[in-house]
Amino acid sequence: MPNLNCGLDLIGEVLYGKWKIRLLWFINQGHKRPSELQRKIPDASRRVLNIQLKELEEHELISKIIYPVVPPKVEYSLTEFGESLIPVIGVLGQWADHHEDRLRILIMKKIQGSAVTEEDLENDV
Repeated sequence: MPNLNCGLDLIGEVLYGKWKIRLLWFINQGHKRPSELQRKIPDASRRVLNIQLKELEEHELISKIIYPVVPPKVEYSLTEFGESLIPVIGVLGQWADHHEDRLRILIMKKIQGSAVTEEDLENDV
């Protein structure tokens, strides 16, 4: 059973998943079909995107419409509950934009397996 004692635990449980925040953002921008979302997030497999879309639907952040045509047409849209999360995602994106250089250095150092020094951060930021 997950720990659900505070808001951070709850949001972590709902948004945990590499692509969920981007899926919400792109759906909000009007990319509603699975193929459009796949093009917007090419690094994600179709299977993983489908799993994360299903979880977002289960948490009532998005809704899924299946049109009765051949082949079936599926579209996703934000629920009112999901729309209320978009300003929060926007603020997170602004924070990352503001700290872009520092974050990029930290991430690349981790990937390369080397330690980040204070000098690295001062010289590159």
